Amino acid sequence: MSDILTELSQVIDSRKTASPAESYVASLFHLGTDGILKKIGEEATEVIMAGKGTDRATVIHEVADLWFHTLILLSSLDLGPAEVLAELESRHGISGLAEKASRKK
Repeated sequence: MSDILTELSQVIDSRKTASPAESYVASLFHLGTDGILKKIGEEATEVIMAGKGTDRATVIHEVADLWFHTLILLSSLDLGPAEVLAELESRHGISGLAEKASRKK
């Protein structure tokens, strides 16, 4: 399941040095962290709006957009999906309430 995340991450990484005029991903890198975060905020809002509706295909589409743009953020910070998947794996089998309580404040 995570193979596509790895593949997308590799493509995103390869676009870091591309021309912003020729690559959508490069254009986001060119905007910097604030521009990437703004785009993630827009995508998150679209997920929220889609989630209020009943069209499952729209929810899937919008979540895919959010995940994609989150991969761009990770790449901009020299991170990748492996780190996020490892974090999720470390939480697996732990009560959500217990995990949240264990976080440093």
